[in-house]
Amino acid sequence: MPILLDHRVDRRSFLKTTMLGGAAVVLAGCRSTTPSTSAGAEFRLALLADTHIPGDRINGHRGFNPWENLRAIVPSVVAAKPEGVLLCGDAARLEGKLEDYHELQALLEPVAAVAPVCIGLGNHDDRKNLLEVFRNPAGIHPPIDGKHVTVIEHDAVRVIVLDSLLYTNKVPGLLGRRQRDWLAGYLPVIRDRPVVLAFHHPPSDNDGDLLDADRLFALLRPHRHVQAVIYGHSHVWQLAKRDRIHLINLPAVGYNFRDQDPVGWVEARFRSRGVTLTLHASAGNRNDDGQSTTLAWR
Repeated sequence: MPILLDHRVDRRSFLKTTMLGGAAVVLAGCRSTTPSTSAGAEFRLALLADTHIPGDRINGHRGFNPWENLRAIVPSVVAAKPEGVLLCGDAARLEGKLEDYHELQALLEPVAAVAPVCIGLGNHDDRKNLLEVFRNPAGIHPPIDGKHVTVIEHDAVRVIVLDSLLYTNKVPGLLGRRQRDWLAGYLPVIRDRPVVLAFHHPPSDNDGDLLDADRLFALLRPHRHVQAVIYGHSHVWQLAKRDRIHLINLPAVGYNFRDQDPVGWVEARFRSRGVTLTLHASAGNRNDDGQSTTLAWR
């Protein structure tokens, strides 16, 4: 479930305080009333995934300490001056325990003080416990039974954060029919700017990935304004394409599965014609730390 961790939790205050250079970061669950895309607009978004924060601060994997890893990158995220932060799931260590989210909330306080933080659900998260800790999420969510969506709007891009959690601590993910039906009705009326989707599970055919990926892409094909899909889960930093849509696989903050992969986060600068992605590798393979890649929209 996407959650906005922000001290300015009411929608009116959120809209007022996030106005930057005439462009608003707007959260809505209905058709946009924001102005059309401005050619010069830029949206700075910090992209994180798979923080795997434990309640005990020392629980880790493969020699990594996820709690320490997130604590270490927070200053660099703040220094990048993002207009928003997106955490693409697996915020909690394994089972989405209350103590995991309390630790996560404390670690994110410096970030939440400067930018709204959207947390999407991964397979190691728990909806009830997440909402028990983050009780006052900003934004308006479409009424999709059992699934929760956040739409982040900016003059340069519209980011739709979907919910791919199927079962807590079970590997596969699923958007589900209700969420896909909502998306099928929503996409045709938001053609005024590029659209980027974000969720936790990779849209591939591995048994532990997004089980309805093929159905999702069949839905997306007629909509040329859908430009990219952002996800985590695999703990791999990788860029690819499917049906001319960019696939942005985020590295994990908590730990990698293979020595060859970086641990860290990605700085994104969205514009009307594309996005520039900069890897901030704080651990693991740091060979590409600071490297930027620009993806052009179709």
